Amino acid sequence: MGRRRIGEAGFGRTVRSGASYSCGVATHEAHRRTPATRPRRVDVARLAGVSPATVSFVLNQTAGQTISDDTRQRVLQAVAELGYRPNRAAQGLRQGRSATIGFVSHDADFGEFAASAIKGAHEACSRQGNLLLLVNTGGSNRQAAHLIGDLLDRQADALIFAAVGTRSVVLPEAALRVPTILLNCFTPDDPVPAILPDEVRGGRESTQALLDLGHRDIAYLTGKPSQWATKARLRGFREALRGAGLNPADHTVLSGNYHADSGYELVRTLLQRNPPPTAIMCGNDRMAVGALLGLLEAGLRVPDDVSVMGYDDQFQLAAEVRPALSTVLLPYPGMGRLAAEQLAIGGPALTGRTLVHCPVVMRDSTAPPARARARP
Repeated sequence: MGRRRIGEAGFGRTVRSGASYSCGVATHEAHRRTPATRPRRVDVARLAGVSPATVSFVLNQTAGQTISDDTRQRVLQAVAELGYRPNRAAQGLRQGRSATIGFVSHDADFGEFAASAIKGAHEACSRQGNLLLLVNTGGSNRQAAHLIGDLLDRQADALIFAAVGTRSVVLPEAALRVPTILLNCFTPDDPVPAILPDEVRGGRESTQALLDLGHRDIAYLTGKPSQWATKARLRGFREALRGAGLNPADHTVLSGNYHADSGYELVRTLLQRNPPPTAIMCGNDRMAVGALLGLLEAGLRVPDDVSVMGYDDQFQLAAEVRPALSTVLLPYPGMGRLAAEQLAIGGPALTGRTLVHCPVVMRDSTAPPARARARP
């Protein structure tokens, strides 16, 4: 068969005629480009027909400067056309700040709930023109001190120190050199402002939701009894019962470990009662899933025979299990946003502990008790 040779721009190899190839090779000359010049403030000023100082006033929103809307729009349009980005390093030297907030996750890894808080903080930082730098301590106090020193060496303006599983923490002294907010954790005597979920209110309002449905026999399968969140939620549970004229001592409380297996085992223990309660509060959504399995195994329908209330509104669990769980939302995204917003104003206006509402989310696992539905 005949052959043909690929032309000068090809690889110089032969192929059978009839085959179709596109094998062009770019030459060294073709790769040569004129280096892109980063647009400068003076370029923006020239395009907008204003002075470089006016560009600075517009971009920095300098107080006390009277600039017309038309001028402001011309500057912003020139910024957009040129793709101008301010030199952050130079701004930092002039202003004494780096527009950077350090986020210190004091846990073994970046888990689901830490990710929610980080997302909220990142959204706020993006709006304010700040950068969020993430580090993880692995739960080590020594590593926390090292990483905070590292962030400060990189001129971080402020810090968010966060934990999953609300608890007391040891805050490295270096963190006190810059504005710092504790997220989902606290220190003894609260010298540093802390943002926490309002677990007492969450426990009270979720119990009240069951009371409003007509339940009067409510059992509670708690998480680990030593944990701050467990104690706070249990306190809210008892407050709601007392508010309804019920004696908390008449309601079964069993302690678990926040895992599905304990929800399952505790339900088996609970069902030894006769009759079973009409509603069950659970320490978290994973325990609630275990409780659902135990009730199903016992031949009880949820919510027809027993209502189940979870806690956390855990992503890809609470809304997707069947029946979908009524639960309480942990407001980690909002807590992260609040922390970043407070730090962006030059330091937190908050003092002590700020509690953020944990709203009840009603879904399919709760309903009025069967005897209430049977009434005419």
